[in-house]
Amino acid sequence: MKKILNFRFFVAALCAIAAIELGFVSCSDDPGSGSYYTQTKEYASDYLQNRSQYSDFVQILQRATGAEGKNLRLIDLLGTYGSYTVFAPTNEAIQLYIAGKGYTSIDQLTKEDCDTIALNSIIEQAYFTTDLSDGTYSKSNMLDQYLTITSREETSEDETESRLAMYINSDAQITHADDSVSNGVVHTVNRVVLTNTDFLPDFMGEDENIQLFCEALEVTHMADSLKKFIDPNYSVGSDSIDWTNPALVLSTATEYDNVAYPEHRYYKFTAFVCPDAVLEEKYGVTKVRGRDDASSLEYLAHQLYDPMYPNDADNDDVTDRRNALNRFISYHLLDRYGSYYTLTAVDGPNSTLAKNWNRKKWDIADWYETMMPYSILKCSFPDGRSAGLYLNRRGVQSHADERGVLVRGAKLSTPTEMGRVNTCLNGIYHYIDDIIAYDQQTQQVVLDERLRIDASTLSPDFMNSEARGHYTRSNYENGKYGIWDSNASVDNKQTCLGFKAGSVKNFTYTDDTHVHVRPRTLSFWSYQGDEVTVIGIFDLTVKLPPVPAGEYELRLFTCTGFSNRGIIQVYLDGVPQGIPFDMRPDGLTLFGYKYDTALGDEDAIAAFDKSIHNLGWMKGPKSYGNATTEAGGTMGTPFRDLNPPRTVRKVLGHFTSRGEDDEEHFVRFKQVLETASKTSSALNFDFIEICPSSVYNNEYFAEDRW
Repeated sequence: MKKILNFRFFVAALCAIAAIELGFVSCSDDPGSGSYYTQTKEYASDYLQNRSQYSDFVQILQRATGAEGKNLRLIDLLGTYGSYTVFAPTNEAIQLYIAGKGYTSIDQLTKEDCDTIALNSIIEQAYFTTDLSDGTYSKSNMLDQYLTITSREETSEDETESRLAMYINSDAQITHADDSVSNGVVHTVNRVVLTNTDFLPDFMGEDENIQLFCEALEVTHMADSLKKFIDPNYSVGSDSIDWTNPALVLSTATEYDNVAYPEHRYYKFTAFVCPDAVLEEKYGVTKVRGRDDASSLEYLAHQLYDPMYPNDADNDDVTDRRNALNRFISYHLLDRYGSYYTLTAVDGPNSTLAKNWNRKKWDIADWYETMMPYSILKCSFPDGRSAGLYLNRRGVQSHADERGVLVRGAKLSTPTEMGRVNTCLNGIYHYIDDIIAYDQQTQQVVLDERLRIDASTLSPDFMNSEARGHYTRSNYENGKYGIWDSNASVDNKQTCLGFKAGSVKNFTYTDDTHVHVRPRTLSFWSYQGDEVTVIGIFDLTVKLPPVPAGEYELRLFTCTGFSNRGIIQVYLDGVPQGIPFDMRPDGLTLFGYKYDTALGDEDAIAAFDKSIHNLGWMKGPKSYGNATTEAGGTMGTPFRDLNPPRTVRKVLGHFTSRGEDDEEHFVRFKQVLETASKTSSALNFDFIEICPSSVYNNEYFAEDRW
């Protein structure tokens, strides 16, 4: 069970709410009015065992022992403390499944059958229908598969009424929702929840709407790169034990971080796919091959990439990574799992975290290295009339940004708009309404801006392990994001996911370096609510994401002013950058911080910003502020204006990018505090900024404060 095997985190979900009916509930589906809300709450196991319509499912749970045969009855697991979502099939749903397999009795189900049904039906985090009505759950189920929920209007047989129907993986309808239990929530479904165990290329090949993209995946051999799931060389060793193991509770002065390690290291992928109909309508593309055929994808790829890479224009080997068609396809791929609500910090249709931003001034965004060598794309989620998830978009809401630039980009379809399940064993794919390309517009317009890259996105391992954006495992009644607990106690429920040296792509560090990702919270001074924490006598090197050709300034955003911080020497591409950075003082000591209100007019504020920037410092951003309460709902004080000024940006150095395939840049953080120990003196690694000279050194436009 994942609580013991995989150390999945528990979430605090919404307060208990009255159950609602969804779709058309028949008498056999209805658990009964007495179960809509239980004043004296039962555990999930009691809820199921006390209602006869789940008796077949209970029998399956009693026989299921977990994916690796740990002899742990799942019915017992659901009777323990934790936070669970259970999609409970009725007896009628179980009988339909049995008949579909050609069986006549539940007794004919094998132990493996029972494991599959049971593990597919449970997520170790409580999700009410108010948390997500369209999209993929951010936590996988107990088979490490992601479940998708879609909503659609359906009309009754007599056409007298229309209701909203919700489906799990397009087939299992939620007929009775949101029964709150002491350890989570139970939803009744009219079909057994099933998942697809194909690799992503094979899974996508079943979609008749994207056959051109799938054919191009095969001819470029990029499909081969998407056919792996578990790293066979990864071993967590003796640290894969209990959350409260004192050896894994790391003290950082007044705080204790309770840490566990993932049992497996996963490879997962995301594909952004332009359907065949869109390719034909917008570009006249009806086939894949044909270098000189204007109706081919190969021709279109050369039109896009030959001007950017003229030395490779004559490369006709489509399996070569520098070939135009290969570039085209691989730019649409990420080596990480990114669902509709995990690619940015907008973590749901009614995201509380998103309220921490001033979205009139800032489109919530993240940047990712793609599988095209030395390339990067932008994911953004604007607010207002243009709300939705976009690739390579630039602007704010539905208008141009402060420099007068508006590029729409390609918009992703929601799972409901796709009309089909888009997740499988090792990945997910999304429909997009236009192609994306690392072309002149992308490199010289869209990406000619300050790239604010969250540390939790710098490695695919942070996302594939579900560490980025994970919530607390504390009692869900404390709220979805929990309440930050800095008490000196090994019982701290704010669990963190740790990472062994050698198990984090783009990160290289010594055995004396400890790295973990903290859970997402609303009220602490962490951008996007979470942070990567580096502790000990650390020596950490991070490969920077690739950027277009140009001159860049590299910055670190961190939370200072705490005695548990360390002193770091920074190296950029192996060259030491100035004197060590002591992170224990706040902005007042570090650079004589002055508040905007004290400075007075705009000219004085701009002059002060310029003076501290010349010294290698910047205030925190004005676009984001931690919530005033853990319940969220209102933006608190912007990081720029905090009192005391604990959030600062440190200019680490400058570098030149040639924008070429063989180019890499690295930043190194070395702990130089003499009193540091293996379990103390932390680097709060929150985000980096890679800022082009056109932004920080522009004679016409000063860099914005957002």
